[in-house]
Amino acid sequence: MSTQTTHNLILSPRLQAVADCVPAGARFVDVGTDHAYLPAYLLQKGVISHAIASDLRTGPLERARQTAERYGLTERISFRLCSGLDQISPEETEVIAIAGMGGETISAILAAAPWTRLGEYRLLLQPMSALPELRAWLQSHGYRVCRELLRQEGRTIYTVLEVVPGEEGPLTAAECWAGRQENGLHDPLRPALLEGLRRRVERALEGMSHSTKPEDIPRREELSAVREGLITMQKELEVCQM
Repeated sequence: MSTQTTHNLILSPRLQAVADCVPAGARFVDVGTDHAYLPAYLLQKGVISHAIASDLRTGPLERARQTAERYGLTERISFRLCSGLDQISPEETEVIAIAGMGGETISAILAAAPWTRLGEYRLLLQPMSALPELRAWLQSHGYRVCRELLRQEGRTIYTVLEVVPGEEGPLTAAECWAGRQENGLHDPLRPALLEGLRRRVERALEGMSHSTKPEDIPRREELSAVREGLITMQKELEVCQM
C-alpha cells in the first residue's frame, strides 16, 4: 500500500527563510538535509524540479528518504551519503543550502570544496553557532555576503547568509558579529538582534572583568571593540528609522 500523501509541508520560520532565497529552477543541494523538509517543500511548491539531499549519517538520510516517500517525491530527490559536498560535483548544482550546523563545520565543508568560490554559485548558510568566526572566514577565503535575512523562533533570532563568490572588504569586529549594516538595514528584527548581541558581549566582558590571565587581555580588547561597534550600529539604525 502506498504511503504517499498530498499534504503540503509547512516549514519552520528559520527554514522558510532559507527556502525564500532559492530562485526558481535552480539546481539545488541541501547539505546535512536530515528530514529533507527543505528540498521537499521546494519541490512541492514548484520552485525546483529536482534536488540533491546529502547527509553524513545513515539515520538522517533514511529519514530524508521517508519524507520523500511520504510526499511522493522519491524520483525527484537524489540522496547522497557523504561528508559535506564530497559526493557532489560542481556541475550538479547552482544553489547550496547548509543549515542547522555550527559555523566552524560550515567553514570546513566549504574549505573541502574550493570550487564553491568559483563560478556563479549561491550559498545559503544558516549557522547555529560561531557566526562571527564564519563571517570572518568567508571574508578571507574569497566569498562575499550579499544579503542577510533574520527569522525568529521562540526567543532565538536566526541569520541566513546569502553568499556568492567574490571579494569583500575587511570587516570590523562588530560586523563579524552583526553583519554589515547595509545588508540588513530594513529587517524589522535587526534592532532586536543588535540589542541581544550587545547584551551578550557585555555579559562576556563582565565575566572577564576580574581576570588576570594574560591571554584574556586581547579577547577583552576585541570584545570591547565589538561592543562599541554594536552601539554605533544601534544609533545609526535609530536615525534611519526616524
